[in-house]
Amino acid sequence: MKTFISILILFLFSFSINAQEFKFEKATIDYGKISKGANGERIFIFTNIGDQPLIITNIKSSCGCTIPKKPEGPIMPGKKGEIKVSYDTKRVGGFSKSITIFSNAKESRKIIKIKGIVSKEVSLQKEKSMLSNN
Repeated sequence: MKTFISILILFLFSFSINAQEFKFEKATIDYGKISKGANGERIFIFTNIGDQPLIITNIKSSCGCTIPKKPEGPIMPGKKGEIKVSYDTKRVGGFSKSITIFSNAKESRKIIKIKGIVSKEVSLQKEKSMLSNN
């Protein structure tokens, strides 16, 4: 019995030593009210607060209108990483989308979110660029 308890304690201790975690500066990005055709790219910044390299293996969004891009390599302990998310701003109306991150962290699945409202007005930048091209 003592051997079993010793092995269990050793297992739990080694698990906590190798636990990976990452913390986002913001778990939800609110676009607010943006114009149709506006820049839909936003960046989630996170920090590897674990003691081993963090490897993001996959990222999936809740629909095809949201395209996430994962970091290419591992994020070393104490370092920051970025996840770029592009939302299709040609779709008018309110939106709330989830992005699921799969990694080697203690919590292997983590969800971040984007939300906002795309209004019917075309952005002024887009109008200016259309006028200057004529």
